[in-house]
Amino acid sequence: MSALNDIDREVFELVKAEEKRQHENLRLIASENYASAAVMEATGSVLTNKYSEGYPRKRYYQGQEIIDRVEELACARIAKLFGAEHVNVQPYSGSPANLAVYFAFVKPGEPIMGMGLPAGGHLTHGWNVSITGKYYKSVAYGVSKGDHRIDFDEVRTLAREHRPKLIFCGATAYPRTIDFGAFRAVADEVGALLVADMAHIAGLVAAGVHPTPVGIADIITSTTHKTLRGPRGGMILCKSEHGKAIDRAVFPGLQGGPHNHTTAAIAVAAKEASTPEFKRYAAQIVENAKALGAALMERGFLLITGGTDNHLLLVDMTPKGIGGKPYAQALERAGIVCNYNSIPFDPRKPFDPSGVRLGTPAVTSRGMGVAEMQQLADWMDQVAQHSQDDALLARIRAEVHELCNGFPAPGIRL
Repeated sequence: MSALNDIDREVFELVKAEEKRQHENLRLIASENYASAAVMEATGSVLTNKYSEGYPRKRYYQGQEIIDRVEELACARIAKLFGAEHVNVQPYSGSPANLAVYFAFVKPGEPIMGMGLPAGGHLTHGWNVSITGKYYKSVAYGVSKGDHRIDFDEVRTLAREHRPKLIFCGATAYPRTIDFGAFRAVADEVGALLVADMAHIAGLVAAGVHPTPVGIADIITSTTHKTLRGPRGGMILCKSEHGKAIDRAVFPGLQGGPHNHTTAAIAVAAKEASTPEFKRYAAQIVENAKALGAALMERGFLLITGGTDNHLLLVDMTPKGIGGKPYAQALERAGIVCNYNSIPFDPRKPFDPSGVRLGTPAVTSRGMGVAEMQQLADWMDQVAQHSQDDALLARIRAEVHELCNGFPAPGIRL
């Protein structure tokens, strides 16, 4: 980054500081990962200079012969990777992708259904502080009090009562496999479109370590980072019959020109995700999450649903006598970064919740395995017991730094 260093030393130093932070810390935020050097090179390429409103072969600007090939390549690779009939890679992120689905198929005030935020759903699945909860008649389903798994009896009852135009399935803090077939049955019964949001699990789906919604859901939305390890972007997969409505909703419905540098990086990520190495990486994500969960439970941590089937863990810190927020803050001082998170039926407020959310994609991308998950659980237990002991936190931070030095982060060259 010599040019950045010459032109803007202040921003250069901030970028280098963040690079150092990402190398030195154990990153357990479930929605974060490390993009490869190839993905980041595409993201920082000259493709950022080009405006390309419209779609390949149907643009509103001249000079698109190369950009058209880039977008067609990205769409073709994603379609092949997931077995999708139609792909749109223009959404700027996952939330705009979800908005495009609403815009294509639902009128303001019509009923929709999605997983409630306190149960592990996403804001854009109709939660009341989101535009999706204000423009539509949103009905939220949740999880059972007994096992904290999706309550399909409630899903069916609410769907029969409210007759939603579409039902969202998928989550942002749910550690179990999503039963897309069960949602399909409910949607068919009430005549609703089924939309699967696989933003968190796209990489797991691509590698075959989580069931796919393709062929079951009418429309599938996703980010392109998280477990897929691509750039910060979004995409929509759908049955061919819905392709025209989706494309019109994205452009001109919600967006102008696509971010061509991101499109190229999506193409690179899709190629990387088609390799045997990626499949092994995705399987290791799940193995690491299960190992970390088991090790934490051995040390007295309370896991929501009693474990995990995917890349994330949701932990109730109540038995440890510490709230999720102060625990996450103490972990960060020890070099372990996660996010505090509400748990189902949480008696505490969202900005001071009972739980933390943990994810294994980023540490797995560094090459860490089950042995490192055991060490991580031990550190996390020490922090839970001595969250105010600055000397202990400093010692763990030094040990974390030493561990990280042995597992270089992809795409980072210190």
